[in-house]
Amino acid sequence: MSDTMGTAVVTGASSGIGAIYADRLAERGYDLVLVARSAGKLAQVAGRIRAKTGRQVDVMPADLADAQDLAQVEAFLKETPDVTLLVNNAGLGGALKLLDSDVDQMTSLIALNVTALTRLTYAIVPQFVARGTGTIINIASVVAINPESLNGVYGGSKAFVLAFSQNLRHELAGTGVTVQVVLPGATATDFWAIAGRPVEQLPSAIVMRSEDLVDAALVGLDRGEFATIPSLQDGELFAAYEAARQAMIGKLSTSTPAPRYRNAA
Repeated sequence: MSDTMGTAVVTGASSGIGAIYADRLAERGYDLVLVARSAGKLAQVAGRIRAKTGRQVDVMPADLADAQDLAQVEAFLKETPDVTLLVNNAGLGGALKLLDSDVDQMTSLIALNVTALTRLTYAIVPQFVARGTGTIINIASVVAINPESLNGVYGGSKAFVLAFSQNLRHELAGTGVTVQVVLPGATATDFWAIAGRPVEQLPSAIVMRSEDLVDAALVGLDRGEFATIPSLQDGELFAAYEAARQAMIGKLSTSTPAPRYRNAA
């Protein structure tokens, strides 16, 4: 089958959201490179997608929280000219409060959710800019704007993904590079069990199927949407949130404190 869309690299592709992205992108005509820790699970996903779509699907087993493994994926992105799309999906979650969570596990979470995503983006952006085309999809979370829920380190890591994506979109404006950030709500994957709160414990009314999440996110991508929140029923709420943020820009740094901070005479 001829290449029409180039190659999409999907991290965290052995299950859940990443595996669904891999399936949907192959159906759209992308060849794939799937990245995750489990070689066995990657092979199963790759075999299923090859049989279904006929696309070329390669696997790259790697623990992106490990510096050496991460460096190998970075090198691949820098050296492979036919990569046209990167889905930064790999991540760890956390549902425990600070006093109940282990700081070493939180440090590993930062390494994967923040450091790996950053380094992979740095690896691919120069190639995309040089070619004048390319797409980066960063998977954040609704906790990026609601960090009071779940674990604070997890929320902080996803707030980083949102802010990093906002700046990336700003810096790359006019280059031909597309940036999308996706903010899933509760999604039916093994994320919750790993994070310490099985999805079965959540109200079914707030949990979205991973297939529905990815399909909605791709609709947002097709429409040129920057921030996609599939579970937010009233999109005007986020528009108002963003408008309030934009209204402060240009007013956040002044030479004198605001009158409300002056001592009374």
